[in-house]
Amino acid sequence: MPDWSKSVAERIAALSLDPAREAAIVEEIAQHANDRYEELLARGEGPEEAHRAVLAELDGGDLLSGLRSALPSWRPAPELGQDERGSIFASLVRDLRHGIRLLRLDPAFAAVAILSLALGIGANTAIFQLLDAVRLRPLPVERPDELADARVTDNPFGRTGNFSSRHPQLTYPIWERLREGQQAFSSVGAWSSGRLNASPGGEARPVEVLWVGGAFFETLGVRPALGRLISASDDRRGCTSAGAVLSDSFWRREYGGRASALEGKITLNRHPFPIMGVTQPGFFGVEVGLDFDVAIPLCADAAVAAEASRLDRPDEWWLAVIGRRKPGWSIERTSAHLAALSPGTFTATLPPGYDAVDAKHYLAFKLGSRSLSSGVSDLRESYGNPLVLLLGISGLVLLIACANLANLLVARASARRREVAVRLALGASRARLVRQLLAESLLLASLGAACGAALAQAASRILVAFLSTQDARLFVALPLDLRTFGFATILAAATCLVFGLAPALQATRAAPIEAMKSGGRGIAGSPTRLVARRALVIAQVSLSLVLLVGALLFARTLRNLTTLDAGFRRDQILVVHADLTPLGLPPKARVAYKQELLSRVRTVPGAPSAAMVRIVPASGEGWNENITIEGTAVARKVANFNRVSPGYFAAMGTPLLAGRDFADRDTASALPVAVVTEAFSRKFLAGASSVGRTLIVARQGGSTDRRYEIVGLVKDTKYGDLREEFTPIVFLPAAQEEESESDLHLVIRTDGSLSSLTAAVKRGVADVSPQIVLNFQSFESILRDGLLRERLMATLAGFFGLLAAALAMIGLYGVVSYMVVRRRNEIGVRMAMGANRRDILVMILREAGTLLAVGLAIGTILSLVAATSARALLFGLKPSDPLTLAIAVASLTAIAAIASLLPAQRAAKLDPMAALRED
Repeated sequence: MPDWSKSVAERIAALSLDPAREAAIVEEIAQHANDRYEELLARGEGPEEAHRAVLAELDGGDLLSGLRSALPSWRPAPELGQDERGSIFASLVRDLRHGIRLLRLDPAFAAVAILSLALGIGANTAIFQLLDAVRLRPLPVERPDELADARVTDNPFGRTGNFSSRHPQLTYPIWERLREGQQAFSSVGAWSSGRLNASPGGEARPVEVLWVGGAFFETLGVRPALGRLISASDDRRGCTSAGAVLSDSFWRREYGGRASALEGKITLNRHPFPIMGVTQPGFFGVEVGLDFDVAIPLCADAAVAAEASRLDRPDEWWLAVIGRRKPGWSIERTSAHLAALSPGTFTATLPPGYDAVDAKHYLAFKLGSRSLSSGVSDLRESYGNPLVLLLGISGLVLLIACANLANLLVARASARRREVAVRLALGASRARLVRQLLAESLLLASLGAACGAALAQAASRILVAFLSTQDARLFVALPLDLRTFGFATILAAATCLVFGLAPALQATRAAPIEAMKSGGRGIAGSPTRLVARRALVIAQVSLSLVLLVGALLFARTLRNLTTLDAGFRRDQILVVHADLTPLGLPPKARVAYKQELLSRVRTVPGAPSAAMVRIVPASGEGWNENITIEGTAVARKVANFNRVSPGYFAAMGTPLLAGRDFADRDTASALPVAVVTEAFSRKFLAGASSVGRTLIVARQGGSTDRRYEIVGLVKDTKYGDLREEFTPIVFLPAAQEEESESDLHLVIRTDGSLSSLTAAVKRGVADVSPQIVLNFQSFESILRDGLLRERLMATLAGFFGLLAAALAMIGLYGVVSYMVVRRRNEIGVRMAMGANRRDILVMILREAGTLLAVGLAIGTILSLVAATSARALLFGLKPSDPLTLAIAVASLTAIAAIASLLPAQRAAKLDPMAALRED
């Protein structure tokens, strides 16, 4: 072992200290050097390397740092000038360097502290960024606070007709009346969203289309980056040569940002559109979370949709309106004005096909307005409340992280009380120590905040990718949010200062001789400090239980939905969408053509079961009709409808319970038939047999009501999504459709690979006609995309719950270890008086168990209260689910037992004589 006393004496000889004082300093610093030397050896360094490293630290001032500023007779190295020694900046740099060295000497503390802060700050910032983009941030257009919409309000009966966009507020005839008659808006435009195919044939190449009418771009104040934008003069009926406007992102992605794009055309649904302009960068439309690719006038619907054009259909709801309110027009005044226009508007646009009931409801509609400063968003409606809840959860994680950090800092301050006392004894001023401790606390907070900022940006991108699907590419600008980041950083800095600086400051008031005793408790080890640490652990345990309960509730909700018997199989089913528009088939010829195409697909290898379906289950689409049951007193009710071909129920794995399936004989010339679900019999026939009954569907426009004989009963099956209750569903034969649409869906079950089946279907359909446009998706992916919200909550809540449990484990481990060290003398006395190791083990575990029990009791109450806020997000569970609470309590108890057992075992193995020799 090197003689460190000699090395230290040589380095402080120039101070000319009193011999007694010099001897004390040599003894203390030599002990520090010896400890450092042994630490380096334990890390694997050789004796010579460790010796050189300690000497370098002595020469560099690491172990003698206090002497430079504390002793007036100290003379700095000649290469440092007087100005540098006196500068505040140089002093701060030295303090920060010293803080960095201390963190390097204790990597475990540094890693846990910085990681705790980074996770707490990063999680809160990332989630708030997404929440701000979805719910709070205004549209990036001119004066967004002046924007408002026009929509049907005060509508208790619902609207009758077709709904063919994400925000179907108005029909085209209503928009025309409103555009000419309104006085509330200085400029007004209509818009809709959808998807068109940019491929000439084969597999589809979908692009997101923004339909615009009136002064849409002018209303928003959007300017062209290239060319010009669509104006009110471009949106006129019969616009066969309508132009298209590209979004900036699509223009750069598809055309490389070349100005020559204005000389070309883009083909949408096989119809060419001259490119007339490019929008300004950053403009994504008015749907928050989605970006458009191409904008075209509303009047172009007649060209791309042909006979399915929505322009002259008064029962086709597909438009939304946005206007800029005139100066002095509030939302209330605007709504009152639109309400006054309502009677004339709805009388003039009444669909001729409505029956008396629907007509009465339609004429009672009223128009109103609401602010559109933040745009519209399905993302907001689906994820607004979940994100608020996740922000609360991440806020709890930040509190737990701060409590854990506080425990670590208090323990560290306790461990450093001897260092502070030595430096005071050497002559360091209290102000010098305070400044250095302050720099160390701010350094720790800064490192945690910097890592948190980097983590927030990465987490934000992961969140956006998580919420994006194959059919919906999420577009959200997520710059670093300084509000939440600043708040979280200030909270972290306050924690570092209060719990790191305050105990150390109090240690400077203690008598150095007491603090320098190896067994002395010092001010940082006082009962007050122990109570504070216990309180922090109790808070950690209680908050961790809240997060574990929440994580389990969301995880079990997701499990309930993924294992639910939905009435159909989920895997090994390929969904194929075929667009027959390029073939130009007349409506009456499409039914037979689809039958032929289905027959060809059924011959494809690996497709033992295939069928047509109009509405794919759990896809979010729907179709309902007013019905009555012949021979019953049941008034007109609403039932969901679907149209399928023979073999559909076999392909989907839906059991037939009574009667028969559809057959090839159920053609257009045969008796109209239907198959219904169990929910249909329960709701309309009080559970009686439905087979053989006659179902009557009310027809609009004075046409004769359609009558169907119910020939089969199938098991209940989900319709729009997996969360809904089982609803009455009526299945009709595809072959009995009078005039078929130009597209169809096929469901194909296979026992092999979906990718191989996809390739085989492409070849088979191409043999029939290469012009048919195809789009493929697995049924399992449709179901998975429908549970995005549930997967988000389960994943993030689970991560935060496990993180909180880990932090609580670290906190409890630290407190129990601290109690063991503090009670070494007591443990030695007990063992000397006859206590065995089991008694010591039980004593320590009892204290840990007390903290755990108090934390669990408080956490149980908080969990029951907090879980009620998530009631709407649960499925198949109550917020007070006893099994979930029991699992969370048991899990946290097991974690706490592991954290407590290690220090308790160390206490039980303590040598009583070694403990009794300590002061």
